[in-house]
Amino acid sequence: MSEQQATIDIIAEIFCQAVKKTLDKSTKKSIKYSKTVQVIPKVSLRPEIGCFVQFTGDYNGLVVVNFSAGAAMELYRSYMLAMGMTENDLAQDSTSAEVVDTMGEMTNQFMGKAMQMVESKFDLTSYIGQPKALSLNTAITLTPDLDFQDNRRLVFSLETHRFYMEMALERTEFITL
Repeated sequence: MSEQQATIDIIAEIFCQAVKKTLDKSTKKSIKYSKTVQVIPKVSLRPEIGCFVQFTGDYNGLVVVNFSAGAAMELYRSYMLAMGMTENDLAQDSTSAEVVDTMGEMTNQFMGKAMQMVESKFDLTSYIGQPKALSLNTAITLTPDLDFQDNRRLVFSLETHRFYMEMALERTEFITL
């Protein structure tokens, strides 16, 4: 007898694939993700750079992406160099507006890809708002609607750093007809 996978875990896997596909292409680096998804009690923005975005439509949720300063700089540098910028033109500090804005833009890109992949697989549409990116000194716990009881943490690896996606999804079950 096979156990049915929870919808949030199916969505988490799609989000992992979307992050990998998007960042592999835009940074020219190989991004890896852990095959283990963690169940977590709450979703939090954590230092040093956190991005969050809600999605609403046929299914609803919240995504937070947390980057250490090192992970943010590694992604920022790879992204900008892949776009043709020179080393001299790059920001040097992870708290600079350029780096924070770039993390927000990357979040926007992979969330767009994730929404596209979910729609392709399940014929369900959801729309993302504009991701907000912040430079943080302390953690901030986000408390979405009480219907958002399922939370997961996904782990991504770069060459030398890790970053994390935390997601909350409304209690929903996708059943394919």
